Parts: sequence; structure tokens; C-alpha cells
Amino acid sequence: MVLSEKQAQRKQGIQARTALTTWQREEYSRRICEKIAGLEAFQRAETVLLYAAFRAEADLSPLLPAAEGKRLAWPVCLPEWQMAAADPRGPEGWETGAYGIRAPVLERSLVLPPEKLDLVLVPCTAFDPACRRVGMGKGYYDRYLARCVRAVKLGVAFQCQQVERAAVESHDLRLDGVVTEKEVYTWNR
Repeated sequence: MVLSEKQAQRKQGIQARTALTTWQREEYSRRICEKIAGLEAFQRAETVLLYAAFRAEADLSPLLPAAEGKRLAWPVCLPEWQMAAADPRGPEGWETGAYGIRAPVLERSLVLPPEKLDLVLVPCTAFDPACRRVGMGKGYYDRYLARCVRAVKLGVAFQCQQVERAAVESHDLRLDGVVTEKEVYTWNR
């Protein structure tokens, strides 16, 4: 039951963000990045895990100027649904990685241990106001986030991807917050 509901929410969230016009996605991404840049968690963070937008996800590239001086990393998908955070150290350090997602070339990058990250920005396909998240379904982020013991974990999505209650299972980790173009949702443990 939960799996089919999760799959329906995933499909609905992807359709909702894909239905946005290019202008809306760019404008909403800019607003999301402004909200993130204004958060204390971002301002205090020295190490930040971003993501490269894929399949109409919110684009974090407008956040890069505000992140100057911070150590930035992006996810790299590894075998057995594991993930690493890698700093590509320049424009030649990128490739088309797993699933066609732009990712750092692991061999040319500095890999940051998950326990050293201060802030992790996580793409969502669906989310709810209680900061529960539905991802793409492979569990890369859930496995990785469990190892990010000191990081603030923020979901990133467009408001149109919100659901009343996200379909989650026991292994799905709740985020500390979710940022959309309209709202910053927070969850207090």
C-alpha cells in the first residue's frame, strides 16, 4: 500500500514540476536559492552538499555566488545504491554520471566524509509540511543522510510538489526542513 502510494506521489511530483514553464522553474529556483541563502544553517555552514538539477528539479546554481568561500560538493552515485559527496575542483572535474545526472569525476575530486558536512540540500519529488520526503526511489539519499550526523538536512522542491502526507516507510529519513519558492517548512525533533 505504501509503495504504491509512494509511486503515485513520485509520479505526481515529477509531473507537477515538469508542467512548470521554463520561466517558472528559473524564477522559482531563484526564489528558493534566495531563501536558502538567508537561512542561518546556510550562513554558518562551511561545507555544503548541493545537487545538479535533473528532470526539471529546482536548480541550485543561483545559490553559487552566495556560497563563495564555502567548500561545495555534489553527489556521486556509487555501486549498491551508495553515495559520496565530491568537490570537483574545477570545470574539468565533471561528467555525466549515473542515470544521466551531471556529477563530479570521483578520481579528480576531493571526497568529503558525510560526518564533515554542515548542510545537505536534498532534491524532493514530493514532500509534506512535516518535512517528510519522497525521492526517486533508489534510497541513495536515505542511506547517505543517516551518515551525515552533524549536517542540517534541507529538502528542496517547488510548492506544486507538496502533498498532504508523504508516503514514507521506516527507513525514510525526515528532513530538518524543506524550502520551496513560497515557504520554508521546518521540523523540530
